[in-house]
Amino acid sequence: MDDKVFEINSVSRLFGHVAVVDDLTLALGKGEVVGFLGTNGAGKTTTIKMLIGLLRPTSGTIRLFGGDPLDASTRRRIGYMPEIAYYYPFLNVRELLAFYGGICGMEKKLVRSRTDELLEEVGLVDAAKRPLKEYSKGMLQRAGIAQALLSDPDLLILDEPFTGLDPLARIHFRNLLKKLRDKGKSIFFSSHELGETELLCDNIAIMKKGRCIYQGPVKRLAGDGGGNLERLFLDVLEKGGAA
Repeated sequence: MDDKVFEINSVSRLFGHVAVVDDLTLALGKGEVVGFLGTNGAGKTTTIKMLIGLLRPTSGTIRLFGGDPLDASTRRRIGYMPEIAYYYPFLNVRELLAFYGGICGMEKKLVRSRTDELLEEVGLVDAAKRPLKEYSKGMLQRAGIAQALLSDPDLLILDEPFTGLDPLARIHFRNLLKKLRDKGKSIFFSSHELGETELLCDNIAIMKKGRCIYQGPVKRLAGDGGGNLERLFLDVLEKGGAA
């Protein structure tokens, strides 16, 4: 139990009579990177919202660091980046991080030092004084990554983190996630970018119409590193989990 960062046990989430997530069981271990895959509407974002306490399961249980996702002490250990983030357009990225640092209860001195580190990490040093309304989609994505990492969380939950990133930024971000994994951080991210998932993940879970139809090591599906995940992902979807 101690090595489990989160445990989702037989969780369902209904909207009306529709099961958007249906009897999902999934776990993430310490220092593990798990990719959460599926087509649009498969239930990925709803699952993530339940993990961070924005939604409650209709049935089943979720344990995060052994506690309730709604507990403040538990949530402090999470860094979260949504698929689409809405930031105050007239703030610059330093002001944005200062704002979130205040929400997290971080000391101002620590926020400033972390901001310097993170702007370097995500490549926004030269744009640090520009208002966010002037940022491209990819730059806003990088600002979101910095925000998620600000409190040095034990768990990163990222919803489509590679969206809007150019090829160079993707490589940079992929290397950053690998460094975090090597430091013992746990990472759970949803993505449509199967190539990035294959390169980064220890395990994957594939959702289809609210149900998890595959979970296990990436190497079981794409063991030779030859870019097979895309083909086999489609195969698993077509078979509905029979693979």
